[in-house]
Amino acid sequence: MKKPSRDRGLDTLLDLHGQLLVVDEKGGYWVKFIVREVPVTADRPHGLDYSLTLHDASGARLVGFDNAHRVKGSESGKDHHHRLKAVKPYEYKDAATLLADFWDEADKMLKKKGVL
Repeated sequence: MKKPSRDRGLDTLLDLHGQLLVVDEKGGYWVKFIVREVPVTADRPHGLDYSLTLHDASGARLVGFDNAHRVKGSESGKDHHHRLKAVKPYEYKDAATLLADFWDEADKMLKKKGVL
């Protein structure tokens, strides 16, 4: 039986764990990455516990992708993304897609805020 190949973007995602990056110093926008490998479970079939977030100067979360908590109306801590107060399911495909999707949503929000 062939061993499944390792997600090639996973090491990049894991290397971001604990990073706080300022994306607009003047406006005070910043991002935070929390990414840990965990045992594969029904709630975390990809073996990751993650939270990728964009914040404003006050610390308020503007955009977030995570699986770290239960979403209202959900039976488990399934993957989802936040945009301001809205929460929608997120279908995790792989680490590189997660990063691309996060930055895409972050860029949209920063454009909306007049930063980009």
